[in-house]
Amino acid sequence: MKRLISTLLLTVSIAAAALAQPQNNNQKGHGKPDFEKFQAEKVAFITNEVGLTAEEAEDFWPVFNEIEKQQRERMTAEKKAYIALNKALAEGQGDVAALLKSYLDAKAANTNLHAANVAKYQKILSIEKVAKLYTCEEKFRRQQIGKLGGGKGHGGPQGRKPRPEKSK
Repeated sequence: MKRLISTLLLTVSIAAAALAQPQNNNQKGHGKPDFEKFQAEKVAFITNEVGLTAEEAEDFWPVFNEIEKQQRERMTAEKKAYIALNKALAEGQGDVAALLKSYLDAKAANTNLHAANVAKYQKILSIEKVAKLYTCEEKFRRQQIGKLGGGKGHGGPQGRKPRPEKSK
C-alpha cells in the first residue's frame, strides 16, 4: 500500500510540476525538447483520459513503459532502414530491393507492436480502457503537434484553417 501511495504521489507531483511550467517553455537549453516534462504531461494525460485507478496504475505503468521502450527501439530501426534506403536511392548504389524490404519489415514490426500488446494491457485493464489508451495516445500526439505548430492548421486548439475558395 505504501508503494502504491508513493507511486501515485510521485506521478502526481511530476505531472503538477510539468503543468505548472509556462506554456511556451517547451524547450530546455539549446533548442532541445524537455523530455521529462513531455513524459510527465503524457502520464497525466493518459491517467486522466483512461481513468486509471490507483491499483490499475501500479500494474499498468511498468508494462506501458516497457512497451514504449520496445516502440522506441523499433522506430530507431525503422529510421535507420529509411536512411539506408534513401541514401541508396540518392547515390544510385546498393541493393535497393533488399533495403526496401528491410525498411518495410521494420515499419511493419513497429505497427504490429500495438496489436501484439493488447493482450498484455487486457490483463490489467478492461477492453474499454485499452481502447481509450490507444485513442488518448493519438489525442496526446495531436495535441503536442498542435503546440509545436502554434495550434494553426495542425489539429491544435484552434483546429484547421478553412481552405480558401477557388474562384471560377
